[in-house]
Amino acid sequence: MEKVEMLRALYWLTMATQRTPLVKDFNYFITCYLCRGYLIKPTTVTECLHTFCKSCIIQHFEDSNDCPKCGIQVHETNPLEMLRLDNTLEEIIFKLVPGLRDKEEQQENDFWRKNKSKENGQGDGLGSKRLGLSDDEDGDEDGQDYHRSDPQIAICLDCLHNNGHAADDTVKCLMKKFIRCSSRVTVGTIKKFLSLKLKLSSSCELDVLCNGEIMGKDHTLEFIYMTRWRLHGDNTYPMVLEYRPRIDFG
Repeated sequence: MEKVEMLRALYWLTMATQRTPLVKDFNYFITCYLCRGYLIKPTTVTECLHTFCKSCIIQHFEDSNDCPKCGIQVHETNPLEMLRLDNTLEEIIFKLVPGLRDKEEQQENDFWRKNKSKENGQGDGLGSKRLGLSDDEDGDEDGQDYHRSDPQIAICLDCLHNNGHAADDTVKCLMKKFIRCSSRVTVGTIKKFLSLKLKLSSSCELDVLCNGEIMGKDHTLEFIYMTRWRLHGDNTYPMVLEYRPRIDFG
């Protein structure tokens, strides 16, 4: 928020001097300290309020728990929990820099399309609906695809087993456990999908886990892949999420 307010102040200052503001006037506020390019998906460290590109700061935290700009320790064990996307700043940057939004969206789509063909094979199902499922029965009647333009990700939904037996008789394994969906889908949406597919009662709540860690309902698949799955070098593609009946530790 501090950076947004400073940008606004600079904008009104240039207007007061009757000089047309130039993009370079704002460069200090809208460039990443790590890559020196314009901030893409600007992400702020809540401990010190310094902002970086999302991919830059996540990559930095793979090797360090300190802020790369001021050196403060962000978190003792998991600095990624102290990151917050700054959507307001992102919109300001896109308005300041002509063509940046279109360029980044095109590069992102090209990246996912290229890597999808390498990692996920042929894989039909690009016309999947809502969750991007390759299962035909989950389509909309009007055939509208709500996530077609989103980056896609392939995942495996596996029922968590104990000693070779399902965790609970009411929670079964999916007949089709491999799906492809938008990387922006949240864990909450995955839970709803599982409840519908498994015909669970409204009283049956699920936990969704990645590498044995329970995921929050607002975590997106992209976030989980970047912060939980990718960091384990022995993990392969697609990403595996496990589900089980919720355990009440209270």
